[in-house]
Amino acid sequence: MSDVTRILQSIEDGDPQAAGQLLPLVYDGLRKLAAQKLAQEQPGQTLQATALVHEAWLRVVDGERRGSSPPNWDGRGHFYAAAAEAMRRILVDNARRKRSDKHGGGRRVELDVSRLAAPRPPEQLIALSDALDELHEQFPAIAELVKLRYFVGLSIPEAAELLGVSPRTADRYWAYARAWLHDRISSSDEG
Repeated sequence: MSDVTRILQSIEDGDPQAAGQLLPLVYDGLRKLAAQKLAQEQPGQTLQATALVHEAWLRVVDGERRGSSPPNWDGRGHFYAAAAEAMRRILVDNARRKRSDKHGGGRRVELDVSRLAAPRPPEQLIALSDALDELHEQFPAIAELVKLRYFVGLSIPEAAELLGVSPRTADRYWAYARAWLHDRISSSDEG
């Protein structure tokens, strides 16, 4: 059992000191992933990697601890999946805030999911998030792969390991997700 998994189990068991032990072990990895994601955002992004990591940390660990029950961690992979989801929600919330009419919103731009590493306007991030929520309802494992690849920046083998599937299966999931998201976003743009 790794240190991260052991500490996650302690958090689940309600140990108030465990979260303080976990942060130093995962901070550098989370910060690198946040920096990668923010580098893909449009110029003028006001959110910084450190702030994204801290906000995600508050939502994943501290926010869960303040709830009615402690988080139910299934190990390191589950933690990183939760962190990926938190980062996605933070980036989407930030994009929605920027898009609001108060901030000059109302523009719609087509999303090309084949160019995931390119800078994205807030409208594209919101369109992707909405489609990803729909994908999660039908195919949760495939949606989790997209979150880990797109919002955390993991490679196919890294995401496959965290999801507990083979790299070949993850590669098939990725191909399916790209086609599904492209179709869904294209049809919503037409409607």
